[in-house]
Amino acid sequence: MKISFLHIWLLFLSVGLSNCDGEIGGGESGIVNNAGTVDRIDPRVDALVPIGANIQKLAGGFAFTEGPVWDQRNNQLYFSDLRSNAIHTWNDEAGLGTYLQPVFEGDAGHPSVGSNGLNMDSQGRLLLMEHGNRVVSRIESDGSRTVLVDQYRGMRLNSPNDSAWHSNGWLYFTDPPYGLALQENDPARELEYNGIYRLSPEGEIQLLESDQTRPNGIAFSPDQQTLYVANSDGAEKVWYAYDVMNDGTISNPRIFYDVNDQDTVGAADGMKVDVSGNIFATGPGGVWIFSPEGDHLGTIRPEEVPANVAWGDDGSTLYMTARTGLYRIRLNTRGNIL
Repeated sequence: MKISFLHIWLLFLSVGLSNCDGEIGGGESGIVNNAGTVDRIDPRVDALVPIGANIQKLAGGFAFTEGPVWDQRNNQLYFSDLRSNAIHTWNDEAGLGTYLQPVFEGDAGHPSVGSNGLNMDSQGRLLLMEHGNRVVSRIESDGSRTVLVDQYRGMRLNSPNDSAWHSNGWLYFTDPPYGLALQENDPARELEYNGIYRLSPEGEIQLLESDQTRPNGIAFSPDQQTLYVANSDGAEKVWYAYDVMNDGTISNPRIFYDVNDQDTVGAADGMKVDVSGNIFATGPGGVWIFSPEGDHLGTIRPEEVPANVAWGDDGSTLYMTARTGLYRIRLNTRGNIL
C-alpha cells in the first residue's frame, strides 16, 4: 500500500491527541510512571513498600492539593484543590473530574478558601473541613450542604483542617488558623487557641486540647488507644501522640517524632495509619513511615512534597496530594477504608 505524506501526518496527529493531557477543572490528567523515589532507612520498610515500587503521578496543574479520601461506594478518590476553591475526583476509568467548584463563595482576602481535609461518613456522605466558611460540613445525597459545626461556645472556629473517625461515632478534628488571611493575627479570629476537638453524632462539640500551636493531620492507632496529631508549625515540626481514655478524651501528650532538624520543604501534616499500626505521615520532603514504636523506617518521595495521604482502591494504594499534583503508590500493607 502506498503511504502518502497525508497518511503519515494524520497518524502522527491521532497519536499525539491520544496521549495529550486533558484539561479538566483546573488540572491536567495523564499518568506518569516512576515519579519519585523511596528512601529505605530500616529493613522493615521492605515489608511495607515493595522493592521497585512505582510512584505514579496521576494528574497535575493544580494550585495546592489536599485532603484526599476514598469513596468505596463509587470507587473514586475525592481531593481538594485548596487554593483553587475546588474538589476534584479521580478514578482509573474516568480519570480526573471536578465535583464541586466553588466550595466557598465570597472574598476572604486570600486564596486558601476551599476545603482542606475530606472524609466519608458511614452512609457514604462526603465531609468537608472548610477554610473559607470556617465550618465542618456534609454533602447530602441530594447535593445540598449541611453545616455540622461552625463554633465553639459561641465563637467561630478558626478553619477546620483535618479529621478522623472514632468507632463510637465521634468525629475528631483539628482547627488551626490557616484559613484566616492573617492567621493568629487576623481580626476575624474569635478563639484564642488552635484546638483539637471532637464532635458527637448529636452535634455536641468538645474541646480536647488547646496547647498545640498548629494542630493539623490526625489519625488513630488501630486499637484506638492512641491519637496521633501533627503539629505543622514551622518552628515546632513534630508529631504528638495522646492516650485515648475510655470516655474518648485524650491525655498524656508526648512527642512521637521530631523533625525540627530537617531543612527540607514541608512540615508535619496529614497522615494515615495502616492495619498494623505503622504511620504514613506527610512531612519534610515526603511521606515519612514510622513503626508504632516511633522508628523512622523510610520515606516515600514523590516529585512534589505531599501534604496529605489516603488509603484507596482495596486499601493497599496510598494516594498522595502533593502541591500541584496527585500521586499514588501500591504498597504491601493496607489501611481501613470507611
